[in-house]
Parts: sequence; structure tokens; C-alpha cells
Amino acid sequence: MHMQPVNSSNLEAVGYDSSSSTLRIRFHSGTYDYHGVPASIYQGLMNASSKGEYHHAFIKNAFRFTKF
Repeated sequence: MHMQPVNSSNLEAVGYDSSSSTLRIRFHSGTYDYHGVPASIYQGLMNASSKGEYHHAFIKNAFRFTKF
């Protein structure tokens, strides 16, 4: 999965696999895969002025995740 660096104090890079609807976020503290994420949520994150706030509001508690 291609990871795109992002400008954020909390997030380092973001990737998305549309075939599996998996959103991967690399934070300073680790990497998480969020499962079943619609492409619209990924686009919203990438377009958000504050990626940390968007993650907290729309992703963090809304999708099953795996940390690795």
C-alpha cells in the first residue's frame, strides 16, 4: 500500500486500499489499519485542514482496527 506523507502533528502518513476498504494511518506512536472504511472517509481525511481532528471525529471510534 502506498503511504502518502501528511502535514499533521499526530499523523505521519496515510494510505488507502480501495479493493479491501482498508485505511492505514501511521502515527508517531504506531501504525493502524482501519477496516471497512469508505473511500469518502479517506478523501475527507486527506482534504481535512486538521487530520488529527478528522481522525478523532470520523474514524477513531467508528471502524474496527488492527495495530501493528
